[in-house]
Amino acid sequence: MSGDLKQSNSKALLALTLALVILGIWGRFLPHPYNFTPIAAVAIFGGAMLPRRLAIVVPLAAMIVSDLFIGLHSTIFWTWGAFALIALASSSYLRQRLNFSSTAALTLGGSVGFYLLTNFGVWLQGGLYEPTLSGLMRSYINGLPFFRNTLLGDMFYVGALFGTYYLIMAFTRQLSHSKASVSS
Repeated sequence: MSGDLKQSNSKALLALTLALVILGIWGRFLPHPYNFTPIAAVAIFGGAMLPRRLAIVVPLAAMIVSDLFIGLHSTIFWTWGAFALIALASSSYLRQRLNFSSTAALTLGGSVGFYLLTNFGVWLQGGLYEPTLSGLMRSYINGLPFFRNTLLGDMFYVGALFGTYYLIMAFTRQLSHSKASVSS
């Protein structure tokens, strides 16, 4: 199945939505390198599989709940906004073409977009970098180690989510085919 789950299958929709929110929260509490979390992957997978509104709500819910425990910070608008934009992009882009190369391109684009947007937000809010082009460049340069972890985490978790999904779908098809063969 590609695209959003059918509304008639509301139990599956609810289960997937809750599972993605829990994965997002859980991934932020596990020990991990900075920015190596499943939130963008949850946004990408949710965007491809859930109705658009839920796709946007899922990463935001995971961020809100986990940030309440981890701690609120001054860049919430930028981080939460970046994840909402990633979910929106996935919802628009991957529904048209859910395949490996499109998913990989969106994952890379999401990581780059997150890096550009959040580092711009840090610079714009002031305090760490002077409000000049040089200060903005310094913000981006200092963010590079975080970008590496963001990209690696996004690739890992997107691969794990879509890989698990396709394995489950293949197993389900095989099981259905086996049952059909036995009953014939």
